[in-house]
Amino acid sequence: MKKNVCVFCGSRHGANPEWTVLTEALGKGIAQRGWKLVFGGGGSGLMGTVANAALQHKGEVVGIIPQGLTSEEPVITNLTELHIVKTMRERKEMMDDFSDAFVIIPGGIGTLEELFEVWTARQVGFHDKPVILANWNGYYDKLLEFIHQSHRDGFLTQSHLAKLKVVNTLEEIFESLEK
Repeated sequence: MKKNVCVFCGSRHGANPEWTVLTEALGKGIAQRGWKLVFGGGGSGLMGTVANAALQHKGEVVGIIPQGLTSEEPVITNLTELHIVKTMRERKEMMDDFSDAFVIIPGGIGTLEELFEVWTARQVGFHDKPVILANWNGYYDKLLEFIHQSHRDGFLTQSHLAKLKVVNTLEEIFESLEK
């Protein structure tokens, strides 16, 4: 079955070289399964890595980027589709509309914001798409500690936690997406 998988990740590579290796394997795996990659459109960091890996393996790749970021982040020119939008809000809305599932790998403030937005949207019933958080090499350990503390303190319910699938390996990402 054809799926559109949105990957949220950093526009930088981060400190751990293994994240780049895993990101490349993620892009390759999406392409090899015949799925379409939806991503933020930029060509740098993990974002560029996942897209270029999918393209190198004959995958379909949709990039969505605000006009204001095209001067900061090089845009990959040979995408299957490139949408240049006006605002970040428009970008995220289009990414949401195009996607059947969301995979969040290491990234910075934008990635964190995207995680919480799609997770919240799932919790309040705006969608029922999988939200998969890849905790590669323990990158999100401290965030997950905070999330569990919020649960213990009564701000998050078991229902909230159930709507976020936390995985540690690339294989678990693909297993979750194939269900």
